[in-house]
Amino acid sequence: MSLSNQKTNWAQFIPLVTVFFFWGFVAASNDILIPVFKKAFDLTQGQSQLVSVAFYVAYTVGSIIYMIISYLTKGDLINRIGYKNSLALGLVISALGTLLFYPAANTNSFPLMLSGLFIVALGFSLQQTVANPLAIALGPITTGSQRLTMAGGINNLGTTIGPLIVSFAIFGSATSADTDMSIESVKVPYLVLGAAFLIVAVLLKMSSIPDKPEAVVETEDTLSSRSSALKYPQLILGMIGIFVYVGVEVSTASNLPAYMESDLGFATKDIAPFISLYWASLMIGRWTGAVEAFTDDMNLQKVLRFIAPYLAFGVFLGVNAFMDHDLSHFYVYALIILVLIGADMASKGNPARMLLIFSICGILALLIGMATEGMVSVYAFTSVGLFCSTLWPCIFTLAISGLGKHTSQGSAFLIMMIMGGGIVSWLQGYIADLSNIHFSYVVGVACFAYLAFYAWRVTDILKIQGINFDKKVSGGH
Repeated sequence: MSLSNQKTNWAQFIPLVTVFFFWGFVAASNDILIPVFKKAFDLTQGQSQLVSVAFYVAYTVGSIIYMIISYLTKGDLINRIGYKNSLALGLVISALGTLLFYPAANTNSFPLMLSGLFIVALGFSLQQTVANPLAIALGPITTGSQRLTMAGGINNLGTTIGPLIVSFAIFGSATSADTDMSIESVKVPYLVLGAAFLIVAVLLKMSSIPDKPEAVVETEDTLSSRSSALKYPQLILGMIGIFVYVGVEVSTASNLPAYMESDLGFATKDIAPFISLYWASLMIGRWTGAVEAFTDDMNLQKVLRFIAPYLAFGVFLGVNAFMDHDLSHFYVYALIILVLIGADMASKGNPARMLLIFSICGILALLIGMATEGMVSVYAFTSVGLFCSTLWPCIFTLAISGLGKHTSQGSAFLIMMIMGGGIVSWLQGYIADLSNIHFSYVVGVACFAYLAFYAWRVTDILKIQGINFDKKVSGGH
């Protein structure tokens, strides 16, 4: 029986999303490491962004290694060793990377710290190549995008908690940001994280996740006779889309601490709740966008569209209250969430329309942030997280639609482009050094502008190939 005719397989989907949690936890924690390393190693803003470069370029290197091995062995590596084994192997590789934090902290070595992050992300690269198509495959194809959005919501539970836990582990109750203490105390949370990777690897190995799932799209059409995934324009343009999307998502957050320190006078240790809010914004948006994967009842969907984002916002407030942070700055954010709900309802479940609307909202948020000062600018930059929230599943779904037997190859090419997170972050840091950090957010505006163009262009490309998401989505309900 085809997976596309079944309901979502929750027994397999729930163990799968644990790896999404880890990706978020580590990625968001990097934003706490950047200002700590900048002080400890006396780095410029551009140099401090090497943390993002090392982490995100590893995704590209991992994808290239995977493709080379597949080419040399004349067969797809993941299909050979199995999806479940590939996930477990990726977690073991990431665990090895966390071990480097111990000697790096002891020897006060920035290159060794970067090497540890690189190896952690190398393992994530393999996990991502497997887990994204798998999330789409574990249920009906019509709600594949929403299932990927839901997995992203779990990812952002990690991004919300990560900065707070790592910040607490580094700064503890100490009010003075003693850099020697900070670097020394980096090793403990990462060794604990490595142990967690190994435990989850064992649990996944014991789970019912299929080793050989059916391809996301098995149907053959006249176009799937193309010799390579790179013959499909929706994929080529989508690869650039993933590059700039991860770029604007990561660079907006990773340059925020420097903006809040230099322009607004915040202490490094007080920035963690705002970084947490940025990543929680992605969780808020993804919980909203995942509503369709839960129920076919349209009236219930309308109610859940209002409940889900405020439930996610409640998680953020609850975690920060537990960490004894002042919440008075954050209540006003409940009003900004209404903009997200309106944008989500206007998209009507069509990934191309959602990509266009959310990209325009992202441009407006950045322009408001650049045109204002004080807390208004912080809220504007933070709200970029709301409008980045569902873009990954939109781009991913649009880019691999119609690829047929080339779907897994297309997935690997898309994962390769995660390097945009490092390169765009570095570019923004470099522009900040040349001008100022406030102006540097123009880089994000350019990224969103391309995504709006892709949303407009890909609709026509897919229609020529006989793919219409309005019909596809409505046909599923």
